[in-house]
Amino acid sequence: MSKSGKDKHAYVRISTEVARQIRQHARSNLKNEVCGVLIGDFEDGATHVRACIAGANAAQGGAHVTFTQDTWEHIYKIKDRDFPDERIVGWYHSHPGFGIFLSDHDTFIHKNFFSAPEQVAWVFDPHSDEEGCFGWHGSHLERIPRFSFTDQHGGEPANASNKPEPVFNSESESEWEEEPVRNSKTNDNDSDDSGSDEDLTKLARVASTLFSHLAVLLIGGLIVWYLFPRPLLVPIPVDPQTGRPLKEFMDRNFLNSLSPNSAPAAAPAPGNSPGPASPDASKPQTKRNDVHP
Repeated sequence: MSKSGKDKHAYVRISTEVARQIRQHARSNLKNEVCGVLIGDFEDGATHVRACIAGANAAQGGAHVTFTQDTWEHIYKIKDRDFPDERIVGWYHSHPGFGIFLSDHDTFIHKNFFSAPEQVAWVFDPHSDEEGCFGWHGSHLERIPRFSFTDQHGGEPANASNKPEPVFNSESESEWEEEPVRNSKTNDNDSDDSGSDEDLTKLARVASTLFSHLAVLLIGGLIVWYLFPRPLLVPIPVDPQTGRPLKEFMDRNFLNSLSPNSAPAAAPAPGNSPGPASPDASKPQTKRNDVHP
């Protein structure tokens, strides 16, 4: 049994196409609030929302929106042309990042422009995709716990591709065709991001393997350098005429290698090199007495 006065409505039934248009309108401006009116009728104790009209030329702000005179003129022009037999059953507006509630400014708008018992307020947050509906409960507004979505195109025949053929106006049809394009771009971006992440992972793995091998080679080289004897390079003078090592240098170094603690033999002074021994040097010399005649 339906209630009288401002408790008359039981719940809200909103078209899925209307909900889509409201969401799309709200997402067109993620910083400021947008608004519009809900078109439908009141039947069987419920508020039926079958269409919506965007509020053009509304006074927008970061946390509020206002229906101006130009906005109302635009709304009634569209309503009389496209929905002459329907009624304004409420209004909608967005809360970009604020959540679902009615502010003092929203309550003022509802009390002054949508004061009928069955008129409702639809709120959508484009940041969180949360939505809710508010209506009269006695003398104050409350969030309506019951609302449902209805498909206006249910029961229509399917075409050859087994897909329904909803009838849209030119504006709605152009907006409908933009959705797959955005989705395809999103998928392409996701695939590009995943491909780039895989390339970076492979590059990091190759770099890590390369640096680990270089570290092992460096540590092994240091161990060999400190534990094993290292050859000592000594320059050897050669005879410029014969190209052979000098005999004096080889003899001196050979003697030094045999007795490392012995001092190296002094090199003979120039001009005093020993020559061949005279034949009389090895014989004992006898003292000769001079014989005087």
